[in-house]
Amino acid sequence: IALWKFETSKYYVTIIDAPGHRDFIKNMITGTSQADCAVLIVAAGTGEFEAGISKNGQTREHALLAFTLGVKQLIVGVNKMDSTEPPYSENRFLEIKREVSSYIKKIGYNPAAVAFVPISGWHGDNMLEPSTKMPWFKEWTIERKEGKEVGKCLIEALDAIAPPSR
Repeated sequence: IALWKFETSKYYVTIIDAPGHRDFIKNMITGTSQADCAVLIVAAGTGEFEAGISKNGQTREHALLAFTLGVKQLIVGVNKMDSTEPPYSENRFLEIKREVSSYIKKIGYNPAAVAFVPISGWHGDNMLEPSTKMPWFKEWTIERKEGKEVGKCLIEALDAIAPPSR
């Protein structure tokens, strides 16, 4: 399990990276129980997404664990957009967004309140600033009772979470 700390324009953020491997589930539970928001990173590569969203896949398991442990705010990063066919495919992003939305709705999240951001962590696309490689991606939108938030990057999605009450 890995820890990173950084600041956004609004928050001090601690990222607790829980790898997708079953051996790390205990560690994930420990870290997740204290989280204000979960960032679910979903691989967009052919076959990778399908494995994660399958009946016993890690994508499903992690989303369910986060919700069950009380983490009610979620951001979905659709990663490895550079390795889709064709690279940076809008259709692939929309397909993944549809599938993940359907699943997270079943477990209790409201997909309208979740930012879906197409990213490439390797190349930095849509991480800190908008990518020129995905001109089709206009913005993510979060709609919740506190109001509507919009943005283009993952860092902006982190800033858009509702402030935690302590």
